[in-house]
Amino acid sequence: MNPMNHAPAVNVEETRRGLLEAVDDIADFLEAQTPVDEANGTLSGETVTCLEDAGMFRLKLPTVLGGAEADPTTQILVIEALSHANPAAGWCAMVGSTSVGMPGAFLSDGAVEQMFPGGRIPMCAAVAMPIGRVEIVDGGYLLSGRWPFGSGVRHSEWIAAGVTVMRGETPELRMMVFPTASAEIHDNWQVAGLKGTGSCDFSTDKLFVAENFTWGRQNSQPQRGGPLYHIDHPGFVANEHAGFAIGVARRALASFIAREVAKSRGYTPSSASLGARPAIQQMIGRAELRLRAARALAIEINDAAWQAVCEGGVPSNRLQGEMRAVASHCTDVALDVVTEAFRYSGGGAIYQKNILQQCLRDMNVAAQHLMVSEIAYENLGQMILGVADVNPMR
Repeated sequence: MNPMNHAPAVNVEETRRGLLEAVDDIADFLEAQTPVDEANGTLSGETVTCLEDAGMFRLKLPTVLGGAEADPTTQILVIEALSHANPAAGWCAMVGSTSVGMPGAFLSDGAVEQMFPGGRIPMCAAVAMPIGRVEIVDGGYLLSGRWPFGSGVRHSEWIAAGVTVMRGETPELRMMVFPTASAEIHDNWQVAGLKGTGSCDFSTDKLFVAENFTWGRQNSQPQRGGPLYHIDHPGFVANEHAGFAIGVARRALASFIAREVAKSRGYTPSSASLGARPAIQQMIGRAELRLRAARALAIEINDAAWQAVCEGGVPSNRLQGEMRAVASHCTDVALDVVTEAFRYSGGGAIYQKNILQQCLRDMNVAAQHLMVSEIAYENLGQMILGVADVNPMR
C-alpha cells in the first residue's frame, strides 16, 4: 500500500481538543436528560438534537462529508466523556457515529448523494449481524429479516443491516442500506438497562435494495476518507465499548465518593462513616488504579492500530484480537467497579433517583454485547498459543 494514501485527514490533537470541549459544553444538559431518556425508552428529541448539534454523531464520518474522522483514541475519550454524563447518550453516539461513518466511507458516490442530500448528514442506525436473508434480483436484492438491538433506530433516517449473500457455494457478508421508513420498527425495548437507547428490533420483507446501496464487509476498499477506514473489524468498533465502559464506571465511582462515603452505615449512632472504613478505602484505591490501567491499555493498543494504518498498513490479526480483547477487559473491569460501588452504598442505591442503580443496570446490559464477550479472550489466547487462522470476529 502507498503510505501517501493513508495520510491522516485531520489534525489529531486539534480534532480531539474540539470534540472534548464540545462534550464538556453539553455534559450538564445530557446528565439532566438521563431520567427523561430512561422514562421514554429512547433518547428524547432534545437529547438527540444536543448530540447532533455538538457533532457527536460525526465522530467516524469522513471529513469530505462533514465528519470529524477522529482517530480511535479520540473516539474512546469522547465516548467515555459522553457516557459519564448520560450512558444512553454515549451508547447511541457510539452506534450512531459508526452507522453513518461506515456507509459514508464505503458506499458508492451515487448512494452517498442520496443519503446526504445537499451535504446534510443523516441520522443512522445499524446492526452488523448478518442475519438477513436476500434474493438476488436484477439491479440488487430483495431483503428480508428481523434484526435485534437497533440502538437509536427510532431517531434514525437510514439503516444499515448485515446479511449473508450466497453466490454459488461461497457465503459473502454484506451490509445493506435503506431508509428507516422502509422498515418496521418493533416496540420491544422493555429491558433491564440501557433503556434510553431505544434499541428496538426492526424488520423488512422483500425490500428492494439497489446494489450501490450495499458494500462487502470482506476486503472492500473505502471510497472516501483516510487511514481510519483501513482499521477494519473488530477494531473499528471495539474501541467504542472501551470508552463506554470506562465512562460509566467513572460516573459510578465519582457518585459513590461524592454522595456515599460521608454517610454512616450501622446499627449504632456511633457507626463510622463509610469513608473511614478500610474496606471502602481499599475499594476506592483499587478501582482507581484498575480503571486507569484498563484505559491506558486500551489507548496503547488503539494507538498502535492507528500508527499501523497511518504508515500505510493494516492492523495485524494479532492486533485486531488485542483491540477486541481490551474492550472486553475494560468492560469487565468497569462492571466490577460499578458492582462494588453499588454494593457498598447500601439500601439508598436501589432507588431510581440514585445513579448507581442505573450504572449497574446499564453496565450489565452493555456486558452482554457479543463484541465484548469472553470469546475475545479465547481468540487472543489462541493467537498467543500460535493457533493458525484465528478469526478475531468470531
